Amino acid sequence: MKRRSYGIRWRTKLAVLLSLSFCIGTLVLIRKQHDRILSLDNSVSSQPHPKPKIAFLFIARNRLPLDVIWDAFFKEQEEGKFSIYVHSRPGFLFNQATTKSRYFYGRQVNNSIQVDWGEASMILAERILLHNALKEATNERFIFLSDSCIPLYNFSYTYEYIMSSPTSFVDSFADTKEGRYNPKMHLVIPMHNWRKGSQWAVLIKKHAEIIVNDTTVLPEFQKHCRRRSLPEFWRDRPLSIDASKEHNCIPDEHYVQTLLAQHGLEDEITRRSLTHTVWDMSSSKGHERRGWHPLTYRLSDASPKLVKTIQKIDNIYYETEYRREWCSSRGKPSLCFLFARKFTRAAALKLLDTGALILN
Repeated sequence: MKRRSYGIRWRTKLAVLLSLSFCIGTLVLIRKQHDRILSLDNSVSSQPHPKPKIAFLFIARNRLPLDVIWDAFFKEQEEGKFSIYVHSRPGFLFNQATTKSRYFYGRQVNNSIQVDWGEASMILAERILLHNALKEATNERFIFLSDSCIPLYNFSYTYEYIMSSPTSFVDSFADTKEGRYNPKMHLVIPMHNWRKGSQWAVLIKKHAEIIVNDTTVLPEFQKHCRRRSLPEFWRDRPLSIDASKEHNCIPDEHYVQTLLAQHGLEDEITRRSLTHTVWDMSSSKGHERRGWHPLTYRLSDASPKLVKTIQKIDNIYYETEYRREWCSSRGKPSLCFLFARKFTRAAALKLLDTGALILN
């Protein structure tokens, strides 16, 4: 009887010891796992967060004739602050043979299309650029630039100016001029949402995503928004149809503005472009400077005075809305433009060589 009682006590003690050992072992494992998690958290928190990038979206015919200017703009800057995408004709490659700037090597989008001025294909090119740029999570601002644009300031100033604003910069005004709005769009795009402005916009990510995901407004533009088939001023050919019966709708001057109005987002935009363009040709000399296209600055135009004149502009007057907008940044008065167009290669190089443009 005593042996049996002794055996029971021994087994009980053994069970208790095993239970204690299991509990201690479990606590040790939990502590190690906890320490490992803390170590990982500390490692992640100690790593610097990636800085938000500006995506520079160039729309080009083939080459970028002002690549040397942009090379000076990007040179010695933190490449973690910007990314570059170029929409050129299908099949065109940017390499050592086609550009003098390493920043453009391989930066062409591979799904580009043939773009015709005044057609909806320009909208498609913009959407292709945005689609590619949105694949990079750190891209937070998106700038549309033409192949004839120049920067007016260095990269640091440009970056701080753009990133400090929570809004998109979209030149947008109510377009009430007869002949531009096609009544066939009314069921989808009511007249009160019809807008016009410059295609050279700066977008926040939210607005870029809306443009890429749009499946409602774009089809209406493809069907009903086309430029009037007037001949260019240098071409001597008869009109194919009665132009008075056409709607002179330039898709890239209406699409982004109208789409954002459709979504009720006009409170989230600063209603001006950051790219300066001269459209008033009345004082220009020579027939080559009159027509639908903006003024082109040539070698004889390039001077420090020209750059300073554009840089000093601090307000914009919108004739169709009888309003003057004073430019501001971070709630304070500021200069209006960061970029300007259209410049020939010779004019832009002269500005850089003479020190009229200081980009570093």
